[in-house]
Amino acid sequence: MKDQVRLTIDGREVRADRGSSILAAARDAGITIPTLCHHPDQRVKALCRICVVEVERSRTLQAACAFPIAEDMVVRTRSPAIREARRTVLELIIARHPLDCLQCARNLHCELQTLAERMGVREANFHRLDSSIELDTSSPSLVREPAKCIVCRRCVEACQEVQQVGVLFPMHRGADTVVGTAGDRGLLDAVCTMCGQCSLICPTGAITEQDHTRQVWEALGDPKRHVVVQTAPATRVTIGEEFGMEPGSIVTGKLVAALRRLGFDRVFDTDFTADLTILEEAHELLHRVKEGGVLPLITSCSPGWIKYVEHFFPQLLPHLSSCKSPQQMFGALAKTYYAERAGIDPADIHVVSIMPCTAKKFEAGRPEMTASGYADVDAVLTSRELGRMLREAGIDFADLPEEEYDLPLGISTGAAAIFGASGGVMEAALRTAYETITGSTLEVLDITAVRGLDGIKEAAIEAGGLVVKAAVGHGLGNARRLCELVAGGAADYHFIEIMGCPGGCIGGGGQPIPTTNAIRQRRIDAIYQVDRNMPIRKSHENQVVKTLYAEFLGHPLGEKSHQLLHTHYQPRERYPA
Repeated sequence: MKDQVRLTIDGREVRADRGSSILAAARDAGITIPTLCHHPDQRVKALCRICVVEVERSRTLQAACAFPIAEDMVVRTRSPAIREARRTVLELIIARHPLDCLQCARNLHCELQTLAERMGVREANFHRLDSSIELDTSSPSLVREPAKCIVCRRCVEACQEVQQVGVLFPMHRGADTVVGTAGDRGLLDAVCTMCGQCSLICPTGAITEQDHTRQVWEALGDPKRHVVVQTAPATRVTIGEEFGMEPGSIVTGKLVAALRRLGFDRVFDTDFTADLTILEEAHELLHRVKEGGVLPLITSCSPGWIKYVEHFFPQLLPHLSSCKSPQQMFGALAKTYYAERAGIDPADIHVVSIMPCTAKKFEAGRPEMTASGYADVDAVLTSRELGRMLREAGIDFADLPEEEYDLPLGISTGAAAIFGASGGVMEAALRTAYETITGSTLEVLDITAVRGLDGIKEAAIEAGGLVVKAAVGHGLGNARRLCELVAGGAADYHFIEIMGCPGGCIGGGGQPIPTTNAIRQRRIDAIYQVDRNMPIRKSHENQVVKTLYAEFLGHPLGEKSHQLLHTHYQPRERYPA
């Protein structure tokens, strides 16, 4: 048991672990202290000073997030002096902030706006200081609006320390401090991986996703277009949060119903092509093992990771699987196989993706993703954008019935569902690889060694005399560690899964806000529950995928599948001119 100390907060005697901050002790006791720069998964910054409190015998107000508790300490969190100090700090922040809440993507989901409402700040009592820093819309994935930045540095920590990309950092000093990029470059020219972890953790609207909702509304309203939608594995356990449901709520059927009510002509599932990805990737792995190809094979379904390796470790590109991501495989099939079966001109098919990821917007615009003669995917909506569309349409998500995906691209397995969590691609691939190699049934499907939020996980599975060694990394900081091992010749793995975002797609940059590690874990638990609930849990047992090969593709790694389902990647400059 941890050593505890006794202290008094607002006249209440509480006990808390020695070394805790006043903020942590208060929250454990059910006492709320407002914060703005604080985030439960990041280091203490004590920058905003919103959380100031009175500590008896201390000459000045102290930041509760940074001040450690002590035996018999007396703390006050609600005195007139504290309320006045907090209001003053908040008013100073607002004096530098654009007052355009109705036009902001974070309206009603903004921590600054929420705090102002809670503290009753209705007037600006300080002279306004309007920012002259321009809006950055260069990225196909993200919009950066420095005028809305409160310099909390959450995004800096996410970019510098968690992802270790290093695009964002504080510049200048004092009142002139801003968060920006080297040389004030646009994000597109700043070696940004488009992962969106900065937008996920920003308390205001300083960094948001590029909004594709208007484009999708226009497509839905055009009677000449046949608009189909695909839903990523992770969205079925996250989209409910946009409507007040608990993190980890499994809402697959409601999601299908909601998309039908928005007017999509067909509602399909990215899980279908996740199963397809496993068959292609597992055969690619076996081919490399048997033929002496480049090992370890590294997954290629995370577009933030792909852009990262193109910039930072281009020498490792031969290790990448040539498989497109499930999103892009789906688009290619929608405009070939589905178009042919449905008798629809592929030029009239508009493919929309519902994704947990901002980098998917960049991926959809890659020139390599046009093997069918058309762009594989026409528009990408994040979970947050879909939430906005459903609210605009007045759809009561919680009361929707459970509906089924459309055929043929709506049938999937539990192996596809777990793509949404870190380790899921690896687990799904090993289930198929084992049975492909041995011809025997894998009795225990849960490969728990690759699950969870540990930064790097390892597993080994014996199949037909071959011991397949695997590693899993999530978040680009952990990807760097694995890349350095591979580049240095110190990695003896056959297969490596890397997801660009912490936790995998369930923690993607386009997911509902807030996203914390505790919320990530609840979403992960739900994804594995989806897997357990599925009647088929192995990708190679998906009968519709088998039919797809028999009728259209031929066989895994065949000529047609290479044309439509595989691609290539390119070295990119780390320091563009």
